[in-house]
Amino acid sequence: MKPDLSVEIAGIQLKNPVMTASGTFGCGREYADLVDLKKLGAIVAKTVTLEPRKGNPPPRICETPSGMLNAIGLQNEGIDRFIEKEMPFLKKVGVPVIVNIAGDAVSDYVELCRRLSSVGDVAAIELNVSCPNVKAGGIAFGMHPGLVSEVVGACRRATGLPLIVKLTPNVGSVVGIARAAVGAGADAVSLINTVIGMSIDHNTFQPRLASGFGGLSGPAIRPIAVRMVWEVARELDVPIIGMGGVGDALDAVEFILAGATAVAVGTANFINPRATIDLIDGLEEFLIARGMDSVRDLVGKVKMDGSSPTC
Repeated sequence: MKPDLSVEIAGIQLKNPVMTASGTFGCGREYADLVDLKKLGAIVAKTVTLEPRKGNPPPRICETPSGMLNAIGLQNEGIDRFIEKEMPFLKKVGVPVIVNIAGDAVSDYVELCRRLSSVGDVAAIELNVSCPNVKAGGIAFGMHPGLVSEVVGACRRATGLPLIVKLTPNVGSVVGIARAAVGAGADAVSLINTVIGMSIDHNTFQPRLASGFGGLSGPAIRPIAVRMVWEVARELDVPIIGMGGVGDALDAVEFILAGATAVAVGTANFINPRATIDLIDGLEEFLIARGMDSVRDLVGKVKMDGSSPTC
């Protein structure tokens, strides 16, 4: 008998714990000829904002050792176009659809939540709180517990849909930010978003990204992400979606052992468009090889000896 891969996140039933990371899979349409989308646990659509955004000027992507820097700038066609063009396609896929949203002010997030609440088949909303709050001097929402609490609380009042808060690693204490999100009404958290980084061309003496710096993703950040997942899981009773360098089944197992209920595949989609499907198959093989009945038996089962880090 095959092992049970099903999990639950914030009341959402997933046939397996593998989903896509926002911004790396479009809205699924782009991968439909290469991936059987119906096999995914969930699809997390690319970030949508109230109004269309052109994004940052190029170059806005560059490869780094074991990773990638990007400064796309949340390019998208806006919420109206997303609802009109993308949701009809996503509804037909038959897996939970999670919509990632971003804004420059709390009111932006609130309005996005209101509009998505009236659209059928949206399973949950993921709040991208790594965006700058223009009314708070440009500080990113996710870097300050008070701002996180404000935006999550406002969104909680605006929608009955499950709220997932995507946490930034660019903070002193990710647990403090997660606690603020949960306290304000978040049903789950996803972590981590990209790590701020920079790369400079030694020939031109100029940054490789037009914006100067961007978000680092890929295998290079996985140890950071796993550590943060473990920290949040140890302190808070909240479903966690782990991400940051997930490329295969063993990477997923690492996150799940640290405390994640599900994982999201991001940069790996650019290297291997079938990374999500390969991961699902590999996870099943991992459980069979160990005689395990359910992937849920792995959640949070890392063995710690109680000692403190020494390096």
